[in-house]
Amino acid sequence: MEKKVNQQYKIIDLFAGIGGIRLGFEAYGCQTVFSSEWDKHAQKMYAANFGEQPFGDINDIEPSAIPDHDILLAGFPCQPFSIAGKQLGFADTRGTLFFNIEAILREKQPKAFLLENVKRLKTHDKGRTLGVILEKLKGLGYTVYYKVLNSLNYGLPQKRERIYIVGFQEEIAFKFPKPTKTYTPLSEILDSDEDVPTNYFLSDRLKEKRRKAVKPNPPFPSIWHENIGGNISALPYSCALRAGGSYNYLVVNGIRRLTGREMLRLQGFPENFIINIPYSQVRKVAGNSVSVPVIKGIAAEMLKALQEKRKPLKSVQLTLLDLEYDYKVV
Repeated sequence: MEKKVNQQYKIIDLFAGIGGIRLGFEAYGCQTVFSSEWDKHAQKMYAANFGEQPFGDINDIEPSAIPDHDILLAGFPCQPFSIAGKQLGFADTRGTLFFNIEAILREKQPKAFLLENVKRLKTHDKGRTLGVILEKLKGLGYTVYYKVLNSLNYGLPQKRERIYIVGFQEEIAFKFPKPTKTYTPLSEILDSDEDVPTNYFLSDRLKEKRRKAVKPNPPFPSIWHENIGGNISALPYSCALRAGGSYNYLVVNGIRRLTGREMLRLQGFPENFIINIPYSQVRKVAGNSVSVPVIKGIAAEMLKALQEKRKPLKSVQLTLLDLEYDYKVV
């Protein structure tokens, strides 16, 4: 059981997926007062695990109708900025969903927010897309911080780099969570092959193809990753789960696909998290989800910052304590 903070903060969970961001904040006693997710399969899984049906399309609700809250959370759609997508940014209508967030922040003025997106957002359109986002957030009066974090550095055997943008209504200092020294080994994530249904296993032809393509003596256990160019690497951790990845782009020990439960474990979801949708949709929602331990780390630091209200760095005169904090966006 996670230690609760002194104050119970109210949160809203936008573009909620299956609730990974919510889990990270509720671990510290935060209360969810509103959620929104348009994907029907993600909604079904969210409802089974949290006992509430998320509101649908965020475009269909006025910001004023959203409950008052302390912290806005949003893993807003990443397709406009990802390498796998067409990288259209704000020229893509989905990219403009950021402006729904802006409208809610302007209307409700929460104490803080956390936004999550793909690493590519940092460099998209030579940094201009991120620049627009940061200027809009600062224009609303928020002190803003951002950083790219890798799930592999926070206890999960998955190389998943994502950008996290944190903001506070007051001018207070914030530090992103420190990396952990180790990650959970795949042996604690993967099921025994004997317990996996036969339909998860590759055909002999595909197994042989991968065996010929991988370097000799791959680690065991390992997850074999096939990139766009057809090159295969066998690693003691997983490459990033992708919602649109082929069924065989990640293969356990070169012989079978990941199960839905294994994918959720790679994202740090609890073992009792209910799976009630088809495998094809589990792949999608798991690939679109966040890594829960990373969110928990950020949540802990955000709540600590809100309580301490330490002033952010303003000069080059730094103490050792100052070096623990991240610079705000100027």
